[in-house]
Amino acid sequence: MLVNWTHTGPTVVAAFLASLVEFVEALTVVLAVGVVRGWRGALMGSGAATLVLLAIIAILGPALMRIPLGMVQLVVGTLLLLFGLRWLRKAILRAAGVIALHDEAAIYNKQAQALRREGASAGWDKIAFATAFKITMLEGIEVVFIVIALGAGGIGLLLPASFGALAALAVVVALGLIVHRPLSRIPENTLKFVVGVLLSAFGTFWVGEGLGLTWPGQDWSILGLIAGYLLVATIVVPTCRGRAITAPSAP
Repeated sequence: MLVNWTHTGPTVVAAFLASLVEFVEALTVVLAVGVVRGWRGALMGSGAATLVLLAIIAILGPALMRIPLGMVQLVVGTLLLLFGLRWLRKAILRAAGVIALHDEAAIYNKQAQALRREGASAGWDKIAFATAFKITMLEGIEVVFIVIALGAGGIGLLLPASFGALAALAVVVALGLIVHRPLSRIPENTLKFVVGVLLSAFGTFWVGEGLGLTWPGQDWSILGLIAGYLLVATIVVPTCRGRAITAPSAP
């Protein structure tokens, strides 16, 4: 039971946090669409994209279960590792001040101005629908990948991963209905830092499983990998910050 928890628990947490980041980014644009163009097109566009994404999960999830587990773990683990390292790299650079932090308020204002320039739409607002649909699909595709990747790593993990993503969706929708503005106070870079660590750890674990590696402590090794990635990333941040400070300015 403990081993099962160490496998299922981090899966739910990883899916929840990763999905939370993506849904917050989607909410920012959908709010801008709703405020500027009207809520009918915004909600219908987001709803249509959500239905498409759920259909993708329903089709691809069970299909992956028919492929030998070792092959799935190796392929999906590699993709998950690369995906996690990409998130972790950006989070480290943002924490070190090398690149700017993600600003949801600025993104909201920029999107709102762009929508206002489009002018009013008579009748059915195709611009509102298309904008909301596109951002929900773009951010949702990453959620679908994460859910399927986490769910494909072991028998019975697709449901916990889906639960984590749906819980994140419920939280973001509820906050959006309550505050009616971008969720700029959510520490998005910190979340991406943590998610990058979690996805990198899961990816490493499943690549090893796919290659036939026997991890010490079996599922407990996931926690060790998480701690290892977190330690390395924490050490790298001040190193990058120091290099950014001492780097010569461009002429």
